[in-house]
Amino acid sequence: MASEKVTDAPEEGYERGLGSRQVQMIAIGGAIGVGLFLGAGANIAKAGPSLILMYALAGVIIFFIMRALGELLLYRPVSGSFAEYSREFLGPFFGYFTGWTYWLMWVVTGMAELTAAAIYVNYWFPSIPQWVTALVFLVILFGVNLISVKLFGELEFWFSMVKVTALIGMIVIGLGVLTFGFSSAGDTAAVSNLWAFDGFFPKGIGSSLMTLQGVMFAYLAVELVGVTAGESENPEKTLPKAINTLPWRIALFYVGALTVILCVVKWTEFAPGVSPFVEAFAQIGIPAGAAIVNFVVLTAALSSCNSGMYSTGRMLRNLAESGEAPRVFTKLSSTKTPALGIFVSVAFMGIGVVLNYVVPEKAFGYVTSIATAAGIWTWLMILISHVLYRRAVDAGRLPASSFPAPGGAKCSYVAIAFLLFVTGIIAYDADARVCLYVMAGWAAALGVGWMVLKARNPQIAERGTSELEKVG
Repeated sequence: MASEKVTDAPEEGYERGLGSRQVQMIAIGGAIGVGLFLGAGANIAKAGPSLILMYALAGVIIFFIMRALGELLLYRPVSGSFAEYSREFLGPFFGYFTGWTYWLMWVVTGMAELTAAAIYVNYWFPSIPQWVTALVFLVILFGVNLISVKLFGELEFWFSMVKVTALIGMIVIGLGVLTFGFSSAGDTAAVSNLWAFDGFFPKGIGSSLMTLQGVMFAYLAVELVGVTAGESENPEKTLPKAINTLPWRIALFYVGALTVILCVVKWTEFAPGVSPFVEAFAQIGIPAGAAIVNFVVLTAALSSCNSGMYSTGRMLRNLAESGEAPRVFTKLSSTKTPALGIFVSVAFMGIGVVLNYVVPEKAFGYVTSIATAAGIWTWLMILISHVLYRRAVDAGRLPASSFPAPGGAKCSYVAIAFLLFVTGIIAYDADARVCLYVMAGWAAALGVGWMVLKARNPQIAERGTSELEKVG
């Protein structure tokens, strides 16, 4: 393994080692995860075919969020972008809070994904203890992230390639079943399955809306392309391209795949805890279909954990450079990776290995709901920062971005309202509500931490006037 000699980093200091091919595939992979491969099963049981509409609606909002982020990234491309923009436009406290909350999101997601990956491996090797598998994956991905950003990008490229290929294959096979009627599902496969069993909204519109929290979890990590900004070879070219391809990715991989699956297999056949993709392959009767999908879902879990290690290390370094985390996290290794930040994050993710002994089944749901709540905060900060940036541009205080969001700040206002609505849904759901209590505790802890930081270094809260105060 490469030497871990640590050096001071000038400005960003990162190696711009992510090429267009890798940034594109990281962006694609960020839109395909365990939330789709596994979570869709429970949501189909709750909403029936109307889940397709929920994914489409949320996809539009995600596009608004990403175009807002894209405009900010091309105004000033920096690694750890969300915290930086919150710091610039809302003030130091919001940068501090957003950076640490995004770090929390990926740490708890990493715990969940490691546990999930161990469960998937048990499909083939039931005699291997889950904690052993989780630990092996943790160590391997840690090593990959330490060696270089190029290796991270290459691994993520192939992880994403597996997911994309599997989904496209599923869609093509499903369309073949619908068109030509082959396989054991051919006799019952029909477009009319979308409405033939108690209608398109079989459980009512209210039940459909309640799935939005799970749908938003499925979209978590789509903003990861923003974290890559400081390490992209040509961010002015690669980032707009990656963001502008988001609508067709959502239309194909989410809306398209679910539409085909629900045409091939009637929605009443799906159940919580079972991947709709595994069920669809079983109904079609493809040999080894379940094993193939299990491999794909394992890849999705490892991809998410890999991305988590990448982003948490960068976010800790960004916080340290702003005086909001120990200064030692500003150091880069000889391979230009934030090795110490990655190590500390991995150590916390390692709690997930320990929890494999004691975590009950509901814990996975609790962890993912915490990740969703943290993700919603991050998205809100992106949108509010974008609104304030547009005000500053209109007032002539800041230069215009070369990648303006369509509709200006109007779409950001729509997205903000939508995210607040989803937060209300989470508060209404008795099981999901737990994450709001956790986030309240997290906010209180960060508030205490901020007071300690200010007491030690009063200048930390005086770095410029927030854009909110300037705009009034």
